[in-house]
Amino acid sequence: MRKKRVRPAKIAPASILESSLLDGLMASWREVLGEDYEAYRNHCFRVFNFCFALAGSRPELEEKIAVATVFHDLGIWAARTFDYLAPSEKLALDYLERFGKTEWREEIAAMIAEHHKLTPLKSNQQNTSWLAEPFRKADWIDMSGGLLRFRLSDDFVVEVLETYPNAGFHKKLLAFALDRLKSHPFSPLPMMKL
Repeated sequence: MRKKRVRPAKIAPASILESSLLDGLMASWREVLGEDYEAYRNHCFRVFNFCFALAGSRPELEEKIAVATVFHDLGIWAARTFDYLAPSEKLALDYLERFGKTEWREEIAAMIAEHHKLTPLKSNQQNTSWLAEPFRKADWIDMSGGLLRFRLSDDFVVEVLETYPNAGFHKKLLAFALDRLKSHPFSPLPMMKL
């Protein structure tokens, strides 16, 4: 007799999470982000909410997710490069050092370094509470405009997307990608990984 495959239930978070911590971290980068501040802030809040929901909506994870979220793409603006994973990771690690959170270094570094990975993460399987895989999925939900949902409820994904509108974020990334293609035709998307 053939065993019937049971699909996991959809994740239906109660509501969108506002984070004064994320807002405070973002505010310190307003000048660097310039006219892209609102677009990046909204992207960060979308990724933050998706990651928080995918990770089980545990309050003790808010700070880790907020830190990784603020810094994950920041190297684009702070280092003025589209090869931004290493500069973004360095900014995050400097922040952790400055605020005495060095025990988070490995996990935050993985969250940033692997967030554009096309396939699921297999590293650190002994620590299933690691946030790198939920963070990767969260970024893909946002980058796909909600087409990918990774079991998050449709209503929740739509509510997050509507609460934090795109504000030109993906259009700006496309412009950066086209500029990178002109200068590096054999490496137009250096952040992508299999």
